[in-house]
Amino acid sequence: MDSELKKQPNPLEPFSFENFIERRRLRRKLIFWRITGIIFFTLLILFLLPRTDGFISKNHIATLTIANVILDDHKRNKILYDLVDDNSAKALILYINSPGGTVVGGEALYYNLRAIGEKKPIVAVIGDLATSAGYMAAIASDQIYARESSITGSIGVILQTASITGLLEKVGIKAKAIKSSELKAQPNPLEPFSEDANKVTQELVADIYGMFVDMVADRRKFTKENALRLADGRVYTGRQALKNGLIDGIGGEKEALNWLKNKKNINIKLPLKPIVSLNQNKMIRNLFGGIIQKIKFYERLGLDGLISLWQPLL
Repeated sequence: MDSELKKQPNPLEPFSFENFIERRRLRRKLIFWRITGIIFFTLLILFLLPRTDGFISKNHIATLTIANVILDDHKRNKILYDLVDDNSAKALILYINSPGGTVVGGEALYYNLRAIGEKKPIVAVIGDLATSAGYMAAIASDQIYARESSITGSIGVILQTASITGLLEKVGIKAKAIKSSELKAQPNPLEPFSEDANKVTQELVADIYGMFVDMVADRRKFTKENALRLADGRVYTGRQALKNGLIDGIGGEKEALNWLKNKKNINIKLPLKPIVSLNQNKMIRNLFGGIIQKIKFYERLGLDGLISLWQPLL
């Protein structure tokens, strides 16, 4: 102990090189421990902040942008699944601007949103369009707003194919497929589309279409007959959609927030926090624009399955 005390610099002692070195060493130690303490305290705050409401509010209104073509996305599904039990997210606003997508993509999105809707309010805001699988996502919400000129609807399913057998015959090519049964790999552009294959494919489309119609009838409180009347594949403007009960009001984000405030008692001064952006076909969007993107979607991705997509003609 005495030896340690002797090592401490005495400020009354005259200046010496040894005292200078010792004081600098102690100063460095002090700075080191101060910095270490600040870092530790900062990490502790960052660690505890997500786990407590503390003096800084973490509550927010989650937002989800559904843009372009809707595909099934495991990352998106996981984020939405986690949102179900995220108590800091008091509500969810959907911003939809999509022509639709694959049936599986729309179905997965719909049921993930409904799981969230069981615990917190969801309101959808339609931009330019929300058709087919885009409208399927919209009806997962509790309230739907659109502009008067927004395009929505197109409730239906499509499976497209083409036959190039006539062209092949003209250039002297004859395709041959060895199959386990007649209906294997049907429809197939390299062979004629038989009546049996056409019947089976139509039944397949009809079954998925029935699922979509049931969703619409359930979420929009329609009778089955009324849902079928509206689900003939046509699109509707926002004004037509409101008249037919496909949406709940004309407006945008402002009206959506007011609905959350007035009907669900949500504090709309809470910050809006994006959870994920569904721009899944960025490469296609960069190569093509607007309508061309929607028309060429199934060709570029080589889809041979069912899609729920509105494809306007040029």
